[in-house]
Amino acid sequence: MLDHIGIAVADFATSRDFYLRALAALGFEKLVEFPKADGGAADGFGAGGKPFFWIATGDRPKGGLHVAFAADSRAEVDEFYKAAIEAGARDNGAPGLRPHYHEHYYGAFVLDPDGNNIEAVCHKPPG
Repeated sequence: MLDHIGIAVADFATSRDFYLRALAALGFEKLVEFPKADGGAADGFGAGGKPFFWIATGDRPKGGLHVAFAADSRAEVDEFYKAAIEAGARDNGAPGLRPHYHEHYYGAFVLDPDGNNIEAVCHKPPG
């Protein structure tokens, strides 16, 4: 079971604003923010009082990371995609079924400001 994940970002303010908007569509919010000892910053996003996705200043990221967030419905996947694109993400796969994964796999993929592949996915059948 995944407890949390953290990624380094090149432009902290841009990434913070991106994730605030994109993750709100999935019911996540910024729960923690604190300065790092090296003068940088870190923010923790999550739900239910538990931060589980962290962004922080650090070595220049190279992209290539993939993070998939669970969505409760296909509508949430659609909202995530819309919010992420409006927040400056680049399309990496519009919302839709991905039957090559399984029959009900409904996902959307975007590239965040650092080129990471960020996904929202719903595994439930429609209804």
